[in-house]
Amino acid sequence: MLFGPVGPAKSNSLLDEYSSLLSDAVLRHRARSAEQSARIEAELANKVKSEFISNMSHELRTPLNTVIGFSKLLAEHRERPLSSKEIAEYGALIHDAAGHLLSVINDILDISKLQSGKFTLDARETSIGDILSNATNAYRMMASEAHVDLRTEIAPNLPPIRGDAEKLRQIFMNIISNALKFTPANGIVEVSARRSISGGVVVAIRDSGIGMSAEEIDVAMTPFGQVDGSRSRWREGAGLGLPIAKALIELHGGVLELRSKKGTGTDVVMAFPAHDNVSPALSTDPLIEAASTP
Repeated sequence: MLFGPVGPAKSNSLLDEYSSLLSDAVLRHRARSAEQSARIEAELANKVKSEFISNMSHELRTPLNTVIGFSKLLAEHRERPLSSKEIAEYGALIHDAAGHLLSVINDILDISKLQSGKFTLDARETSIGDILSNATNAYRMMASEAHVDLRTEIAPNLPPIRGDAEKLRQIFMNIISNALKFTPANGIVEVSARRSISGGVVVAIRDSGIGMSAEEIDVAMTPFGQVDGSRSRWREGAGLGLPIAKALIELHGGVLELRSKKGTGTDVVMAFPAHDNVSPALSTDPLIEAASTP
């Protein structure tokens, strides 16, 4: 019998063919999966881009329309005389609109520099307690008008940290502003600061506002993300406050943690290292876990 060896050879040939077919099938499956993933990512990117353009159009046009409209009324004062009260009122509206517009533009420039790695800090020994107190006091009138109880508990003799005073103030004002915006009347916003277990400072800003789900937290921490992306959203904002605050805190060697639950409010906990320990390694410090309790 001479055909005996042909059996194993044929069997091997079939195995090679099956293996080749299987490899082709796996490659086709991977290609389809990659194509599908790329399509989904492109769709999400287009959605985010569209929402960003829509939101920025609203954020920029609204104050610009205010500036243009009321400045035109002032320019036509000779043809249509205005009272002193009206002139003062229109001037204040123009000032507020221009300030909001400048804030949006500055936020866009800041996030651009932060993402490109070109942002630098003017770091020096700083009293974080004084900066936090001044930032909180700047919102006393806003809190009063919104009928929100703005409370502070800043421990005495906080250790100095190495930081940029102007950027620290920006961080605190962004977060306090957010807390007040999303806290309804008769709510509470608490601002506290204390020494951390590692010798640094822990700052916590808590509110009894509308809160966020886990998915909404992810959106809020994404640059230009809007928890409510519709044109009818009830609070204004470019969606940059929290991402900028987080990036600036990390530049200081600190960490930011946002905790929230729908309907019960939001806690923003920030940990800054001691003056002589400016290091991103702070993220492993257990102080963040301990910071949730006053």
